[in-house]
Amino acid sequence: MSGTHEPVDLTNCDREPIHQLGSVQPFGFLLAVSSDWIVTRASANLVEFLGVAQADAIGRPVVSLITPEALHAVRNKLTTLRGPDIVERIFGIALMSDQNRFDIALHLNGGEVIIEGERCQDDRRDVASLSMRSMMSRLDHTETLEAFFREGARQARALTGFDRVMVYRFDEGASGEVVAEAARAGIGSFLGLHYPASDIPVQARALYLRNLFRIIADVDAVPVPILPQRDEHGQPLDLSMSVLRSVSPIHIEYLKNMGVGASLSISIVVDGKLWGLFACHHYGPRLPSAQSRSTAELFGQMFASRLESRERRLALDYETKARRIADRLLTSVADNASLLDDPAWLIEALADAIPADGIGVWINGRLALAGIGPNERGFAALVRHLNRNAAGRIYAVDRLAEAYPDLEVDDAVAGMLAIPISRSPRDYVVLFRQELVRTVRWGGDPHKPVEYGPNGPRLTPRKSFEAWSELVRGRSLPFTEAERRVAETIRVTLIEVVLRLTDEVSMARQTANERQELLIAELNHRVRNILSLITGIIRQSQATSVGLGDYIRQLEGRIQSLARAHDQITRDHWAPASLRQLLLAETAAYLGKNAQRIQMSGEDVLLEPQAFSTAALVFHELMTNSAKYGSLSGTGSGTVQLGWHRDDEGNLRIGWREKDGPPVVEPKRHGFGSTIIRRSIPYDLGGKAEVRYIKDGLEADFCIPARHVVGPTSERSNPAQVGTTEPKTNPDDQPLSGLNVLLVENNLIIAMDGEDILRRLGADVATAPSVTEAMEILAGRSFDLALLDVNLGDETSFGIADRLATDGVPFVFATGYGEGIAQANSHSDAPVLQKPYTMEGVTDILARVPLPRRG
Repeated sequence: MSGTHEPVDLTNCDREPIHQLGSVQPFGFLLAVSSDWIVTRASANLVEFLGVAQADAIGRPVVSLITPEALHAVRNKLTTLRGPDIVERIFGIALMSDQNRFDIALHLNGGEVIIEGERCQDDRRDVASLSMRSMMSRLDHTETLEAFFREGARQARALTGFDRVMVYRFDEGASGEVVAEAARAGIGSFLGLHYPASDIPVQARALYLRNLFRIIADVDAVPVPILPQRDEHGQPLDLSMSVLRSVSPIHIEYLKNMGVGASLSISIVVDGKLWGLFACHHYGPRLPSAQSRSTAELFGQMFASRLESRERRLALDYETKARRIADRLLTSVADNASLLDDPAWLIEALADAIPADGIGVWINGRLALAGIGPNERGFAALVRHLNRNAAGRIYAVDRLAEAYPDLEVDDAVAGMLAIPISRSPRDYVVLFRQELVRTVRWGGDPHKPVEYGPNGPRLTPRKSFEAWSELVRGRSLPFTEAERRVAETIRVTLIEVVLRLTDEVSMARQTANERQELLIAELNHRVRNILSLITGIIRQSQATSVGLGDYIRQLEGRIQSLARAHDQITRDHWAPASLRQLLLAETAAYLGKNAQRIQMSGEDVLLEPQAFSTAALVFHELMTNSAKYGSLSGTGSGTVQLGWHRDDEGNLRIGWREKDGPPVVEPKRHGFGSTIIRRSIPYDLGGKAEVRYIKDGLEADFCIPARHVVGPTSERSNPAQVGTTEPKTNPDDQPLSGLNVLLVENNLIIAMDGEDILRRLGADVATAPSVTEAMEILAGRSFDLALLDVNLGDETSFGIADRLATDGVPFVFATGYGEGIAQANSHSDAPVLQKPYTMEGVTDILARVPLPRRG
């Protein structure tokens, strides 16, 4: 041998198979029994307890070792086991006919039953004099967490009788701190000491989560092997849930170095995680009775339950306060467009929620800094680093220099909490904390120098447990879990603010540019169309005119009719215009004082611009022909009855009836005017036209499709204020009755509100909080309508909209950001419902959605 050793590191302890040591502590015995109650393994000390040698027990029925009554009790107790990580106990049972009493622990391991026994202790001095109820009462009456921990340590010491009981709390890095202690006089104090994560290896922490109680009765005891060591598959016995499991030699050496003769630990599990331990030390051998240990284990679980309630209550109080701060922040920022100009007020606004020493704001490529933090160059580089993180996630570090070693940051800045407040582009509010220079009292050197010891080429535990101080540099006060939850609340608040202050401005600018380009293109298109239309009118009128005078008069009348229609459309900025006003304008132009000869009836409706222009030409020609040849000709008493109504499908039906005029005969040759009457509405609008030449007068019927018809003018009296008038749909009518509606909303409370409104309107509602779940629902079910929240936290609902559009399902976007947010995508024509959901808002939007007709 050259005398050199292989490198040793801190993972040696982590690799030790402490659950497969193949031996037990000698204060009890172990039997492994197959499912058919045959002994498969036994500890070598079996003869000391049951009078049967280990070698003789293997392969025998267990009933040959213990009485049938004892076996019956064991089998009954096994029926109460519910899972592999449960240990049941039987106290004071006689296993043999000599009436010696044993305390038994039972658990399942794969297909085997593990029976562990120890002699029943009759010494009642270990039994706690206080009831569990009184112990919990004393805990409940403590006012602070520190007092709660101290009382817990005192109660645990009263239960176990150990010399020292510590409440040991893990931090996020798995290092531990003694936060409370109860100890007999004269042995010193470990209170406030820190212990590095390597003191409790990874696999030991995993066992603490599974097996909540651990006793080491005597560090000098010689372990008793379990034989055979390996089964027919070559596997050792898994002792994870064993009460008697022997101890790692490294841990024994660790305890001896501390002068400890016995130890006991009770896991403190809070919210499914290992919060810490009751760590108990005795400076000599000590084995509390099984009943006392069971009571101590129950106390540990009750303590953890009370601790969880306290921590949740404190977190709730803190987060409630933070939400009030966030609400005030939203109110303050909502009308403040100078967020980037004066970010320092954000520190003041957030100080009570998340204490910080500086702040950086990055919005749309612009930055602002206040307080302690990096310079502008360093902050810009930090933002580039942050962009590598997952979008929409809060990110906190308390050692900034270690997280970003290539970042140029002042040494005074050590901690950071980054709050992303948009997704594209990435914007941030970053809180900075200065370096917290402090002295930590370690229970020995936390860096644990590597040595070779009596256990071979493995790490030897520290041999000095004097307080060892380390000056902690480059680290800030960590951001707590509660502070990160508050940061998430603030993130959502600031997203709304920044979208309002930046995205809407940018979008408005983009929309304005697009609108200007669109208007130029539309103007060019309309001018060309008008020029082409006039050219066609000139050409067609010339072809049918009999003289220059008639030609000029026809041409002039038709162009004036178009001009009147254009005036009415442009008066409302190219919005739908009134049919009645169109007809009144044409009547006034032809009949003047005799306008009463046309008798009109029907509730006024609005026609879209294209339909309005087409209708103007058609009724101009009807009036022209009637004035020349029909009931409006001459000075007679002839009249025209002109009526209209909307049918069940929303189509506009118009009827023209001439009365008391000269006899009518169908012309042998149809001119340009007759062609306009018969073909314009079918050709331009996809409607219908029928003309009948009856002797008593001309009759014509027209049908303009519903898509060109808006509705009564009373419905459009104030079209800009959508949702402020009375709903067009009476909720009592249940317009969604019999329809399936998909609601996608990521906030449960808001979703419940939306579900309630939709169900009151008669819908059968299915709700999804995310894109993934919505897609799963759509894969197995069809819908008649969908209501989609635009922003779903880290994603949007635009992908769901694509799927619905492909399937032909109508949908409505819902948002609190304004219509521009929802319509900045390929579905810009989709209706937008402004949040919050209201009955009036939902019923109003339904009038704009093509719902399937109910049978």
